[in-house]
Amino acid sequence: TNLRELGLMRSVGMSAMDTIVATTKVAAECLGWQDKVGTVEAGKLADVIVTKTDPLANVKSLEDVNNIGLVVKDGRVVKNIL
Repeated sequence: TNLRELGLMRSVGMSAMDTIVATTKVAAECLGWQDKVGTVEAGKLADVIVTKTDPLANVKSLEDVNNIGLVVKDGRVVKNIL
């Protein structure tokens, strides 16, 4: 899963920001999908989560479902406890 990949990348010394960019922007570029996904920009598709804590301070915080305050998938809010 992407979450497992984030942990593995952190364990080999990548910064939290680099791991998030690698699993979003860089992954889209590798697949040739950068015009459609990978970054949050007008006209692109995006699933979005909002966390209660800063995932850059602790990527593992993304594993805690209680830390996820908002989930938007396919343009629909599927979780909102903010």
